[in-house]
Amino acid sequence: MSIEQRIEKLEYYCSLMLDMISPEKKPFYALVIRYGLTKKEVEDTLRLCEQLTEQYKQQKKEGFVIFTSLFTEFASALHPNLPLAETIDALQKQQLFVPLMNEFQRLLHTFNK
Repeated sequence: MSIEQRIEKLEYYCSLMLDMISPEKKPFYALVIRYGLTKKEVEDTLRLCEQLTEQYKQQKKEGFVIFTSLFTEFASALHPNLPLAETIDALQKQQLFVPLMNEFQRLLHTFNK
């Protein structure tokens, strides 16, 4: 079997696995697969969320009530293949960085009015 055939087979298996993943349970991972991110790109996204979560906690402690700067930083640093609203929704539904994603959901809703 040639390398090309093996890659084609792996891609096919990945597409089958994507269908097997319950988007309701793991929507962020399904999004990652659908948009073809690498392991490093996913790690970078999760690291970004961790850093922004720490900043969010600190700002909350300092009495901030508006977190537009964090939202802007997230939007500008997010991988270009990932749609902003869909990514926020997927992270929130997968229970990742929930307080921060809840805040981003509110900001998205405000901006879309």
